[in-house]
Amino acid sequence: MQHYPFKSHYLAIRGMRYHFLDEGRGEPLVMLHGNPTWSYYFRSLVYRFRSDYRVIVPDHFGCGLSDKPEPARYDFRLRSRIDDLNALLDHLDLEQPVTLVLHDWGGMIGLAWAMEHMERVRRLVILNTAGFFPPQGKAIPWRLRLLRRSNPITDWAVLHLNLFARAALYMAPRRPLTKAVKAGLIAPYDTPRHRLATLRFVQDIPLAPGDPSGRIVAQVDRQLAQITARPVLLIWGRHDFVFDRDYFVEWRRRVPHAEVHWLDHAGHYLLEDAPEEIADLIGAFLKNPKNQ
Repeated sequence: MQHYPFKSHYLAIRGMRYHFLDEGRGEPLVMLHGNPTWSYYFRSLVYRFRSDYRVIVPDHFGCGLSDKPEPARYDFRLRSRIDDLNALLDHLDLEQPVTLVLHDWGGMIGLAWAMEHMERVRRLVILNTAGFFPPQGKAIPWRLRLLRRSNPITDWAVLHLNLFARAALYMAPRRPLTKAVKAGLIAPYDTPRHRLATLRFVQDIPLAPGDPSGRIVAQVDRQLAQITARPVLLIWGRHDFVFDRDYFVEWRRRVPHAEVHWLDHAGHYLLEDAPEEIADLIGAFLKNPKNQ
């Protein structure tokens, strides 16, 4: 696949293959993707940092090159995602604390893991994601509300037309993607069965403590102040129709010590819009003596 010349690694979890990249040596950087991306989304950062760091990038089950199980075999809930990540990091038996690089759903997965294992976290890089319920009761966009409420028409459109992943190619980046990059981003979602995770991620969006994954989000929300004891880099793409300025402002309120960068020229897929700039910002953050 173009732009993705990395060696695949697999871990067996509950009889399924969990795919991850493990490139380079040294201090570990763990990058967690969201929906509907996969490890391909972090390719620019893998290229940039594998010469100086150990870059670990898993694909959540149902995404990327990981197995795409049927619902009877996997529940596609946040708790399972956290447990999968923990199984990987336990398996790798890393000798040093990790720097988490978090985007979209990867934010809640990584932050929930971090709240349970803060002693294993060195730093956090936060890219257009959330660690709390929508700020001030903010509604999610109507498109997500529609998909979140399962019904035969929208479910069919996501599974058979690849609606969610294909729409993201045009709505998530600020600048047009090349044909090759579009193909790379949606390559794993090539059949209705392989698109199930893109639907289930949306259906699992927690908006209140009573939602199926709401208890975990409420717990992360309560404990989020723990990360103020760690260096935090906050990089935000301005043109994000989900994680908009209200989320950015809430992050600044919650983590006032964070180093902050607001990118006027980037959207939700900010690593597609400004890969070199973001790599430079992360590199400087990692090298800064006060962040060691």
